Amino acid sequence: MDTQETGRAKFSIPSIIAIVAAILSFTTGAFWGFVLAIVAIFFGLIGFFLSFSSRTRGGVVSSFSMLAGFVGVVAAVIKAVGWLMHGPH
Repeated sequence: MDTQETGRAKFSIPSIIAIVAAILSFTTGAFWGFVLAIVAIFFGLIGFFLSFSSRTRGGVVSSFSMLAGFVGVVAAVIKAVGWLMHGPH
């Protein structure tokens, strides 16, 4: 008995986690921004591979999250360098 569920493809949980982490990485300081950017890249990669299934969406969101994660890493490094140059006031 082969029952096939018909319906709309749903976004994967990793792709949703990736986009939220990518957005939050820009709203925090250097350390948490870096951590969240790494989380965005990791879950974006998982979401990207899950999107190859016909039942799962989120490939574009995951790809965008990975790109935003890489930009978030660069932003976190720049924030850290700026903090080190000017010191904690």
